[in-house]
Amino acid sequence: GPDQWHKNYPIAKGRHQSPIEINNKEVHYDRSLLPWFASYDPGAAKTILNNGKTCRVVFDDSFDRSVLRGGPLPGVYRLRQLHFHWGSSDDHGSEHVVNGVRYAGELHLLHWNPKYSNYLDAVRRTDGIAVLAIFLQVGKTPKPEMKRILEEINAIKTKGKEAPFPNFDPSVLFPKSHDYWTYHGSFTTPPCEECITWIVLREPIIVSSDQV
Repeated sequence: GPDQWHKNYPIAKGRHQSPIEINNKEVHYDRSLLPWFASYDPGAAKTILNNGKTCRVVFDDSFDRSVLRGGPLPGVYRLRQLHFHWGSSDDHGSEHVVNGVRYAGELHLLHWNPKYSNYLDAVRRTDGIAVLAIFLQVGKTPKPEMKRILEEINAIKTKGKEAPFPNFDPSVLFPKSHDYWTYHGSFTTPPCEECITWIVLREPIIVSSDQV
């Protein structure tokens, strides 16, 4: 488990490890932070795959086609993939915790800084990666925008399965409010590199229990 990871990946004992608990009493308001903007090209969506841990949608990141900018970011970051975290029941599954509360799930949109030569190079830099994180909260009504992803999941039920997933704009999954918390952290799976600017949206999106 995570408490043993540092034996093989020493950075897992580092000072900037994710996920964290966000506690309103400890959050500082920073006036210099700007709104963030995402401009995503639906044509950049390529495939949906099952990597044995999660469902991932992969995007064309060969040029600045789908990008995230603003907020705490020093420049433009390219969208590479999105994936989900969820739990065995609706009362846990998110990675980040807010004021002691775990959400049913968490959506991560992973971007990298194209000032570096490629994604693998960016992972080695403190400003290399930006992840937009969106909580999934269970409510009574399903989220229609999730339907497309859930329909395709049937085609990738086993590890290693992949299917075409063209023409998808992930910004349809954003909540109404773009308010966010931000901090410098890490990947949440080994080797846990501390290269991520996290932008964690305060407002969750509402999904049904069936969708989770």
